[in-house]
Amino acid sequence: MKKVFILSFSFLSLLFSCKKEKESIQVTSSDITESVYASGKVKAIDQYNVYSTVNGVLQNIIVNVGDNITKGQTLLEIDNLTSELNTENARIALDLSAENNRKGSDKLEEIELNVNLALEKLQLDSSLFFRQKKLWEQNIGTKLDFEQRQLAYNNSIVNYETAKKRLAQLKTQLQNEFKRANVNYDINQKLFSDYSIKSSINGRVYDILKDRGELVTPQTPLAVIGKADTFLLELAVDENDIIKVNTGQKALITMDSYKGEVLEAIVDKIYPIMNERTRTFVVEAHFINAPKKLFPNLSAEANIIIQTKKNIITIPNNYIVDGKYVFVDGNEKREVKLGLKDYQKTEVLEGLKENETIYKP
Repeated sequence: MKKVFILSFSFLSLLFSCKKEKESIQVTSSDITESVYASGKVKAIDQYNVYSTVNGVLQNIIVNVGDNITKGQTLLEIDNLTSELNTENARIALDLSAENNRKGSDKLEEIELNVNLALEKLQLDSSLFFRQKKLWEQNIGTKLDFEQRQLAYNNSIVNYETAKKRLAQLKTQLQNEFKRANVNYDINQKLFSDYSIKSSINGRVYDILKDRGELVTPQTPLAVIGKADTFLLELAVDENDIIKVNTGQKALITMDSYKGEVLEAIVDKIYPIMNERTRTFVVEAHFINAPKKLFPNLSAEANIIIQTKKNIITIPNNYIVDGKYVFVDGNEKREVKLGLKDYQKTEVLEGLKENETIYKP
C-alpha cells in the first residue's frame, strides 16, 4: 500500500511539471523615458527663518500666523530697556555737541575774543611801527624807538597767528566731537532697532516658533515667513545623478496631499555645492500648473525627465539576466546590447528583433 502512494505522487509531479511552461513575451516597440528621481518639499518663494541679531527676552509678538505682512513691518520685539537708555544718552550728547557747534561754547567765545583783541593790537602796533619807520628813514627819532616799535609789531603778528590757530583747532575739535556723537547716536539707534525684528519681504507669516517671555539668541529661529501663495519645489538629487540634470528640464511630481495626481514642473536652478552629509544637491523647480492649495514643507517626489525615445525595441527589466542576457527558444541564453532604462523596461540596441519571443528567467 505504501509503494502505491509513492508511485502516485511521483506520477502527479511529473505530469504537473510537463504541463508547466515558462512565461514568455514577444518583443515589441514602445516609448521609453529616462528620468532622475528626487525627493523634496514645497517651499514658499523667498521663504526663510527669522532670526534675532541680539540676545534677550521675547517681549512682544506683533503678528499672528497666517497674517500678510509688508517689507519693513515689525514682527517681534525683544526687551530693549538698556539699549533704549543708551540711545537716549547718545541723543543728548549729540544735541549738546550740535548746540556747541551752532552757538559756540564758552571756550570758543573766549578764543574768538582773544583773536579779535590780537587783531586790534596788531593793527595798532602796525600803524605805530610803520609811522616810526617813516620817521627813522627821515633821521627823526632814535634807533631804540624804531626797534621797540618793530619788536612790538612782530610780537603782535605772532600773537594774532597763534590765536587764529587755536581758534581753528577748537572749531575742528568741536566738529570732530559732533561727528563722533553723530556716529555714536547712529550706532545706538541701529542697536536699538535690532531689538525690533522686521520683515525683509512682502509676504505671509507661516509660523511663529517662540512664545512671549522666552529667551532668544542669534542662533534661535523665531518665525518662518515667505511670499504669499507663490511656491516652489526644493528637490534633493543624488550626486550620482546630478550631472544629468539641467535647467529647463521637465519634472513629474507626485505628492501625498494630491494622491493619484501627476503634476508637472520645470527645473529652474541647480545649487552648485553638495550637501556632504546627505551626498545630494539642491535643485529648485516651479509648478507649470500649481494645485489650488499648497503649504510650505509639503512632501513631494519628482522624476526629472532626462530624455525620451519613441518607437524603439524594449523588453521588461525582469527578463534581463546578469545585466546583458535574455533567454530565447526556451533555455538558449543570448547576449544583447542595452541602452536607455526606466523603472519597468530597457531599450535593446542590438541582439533582438521585434516579434521575437523571450522567456522570463
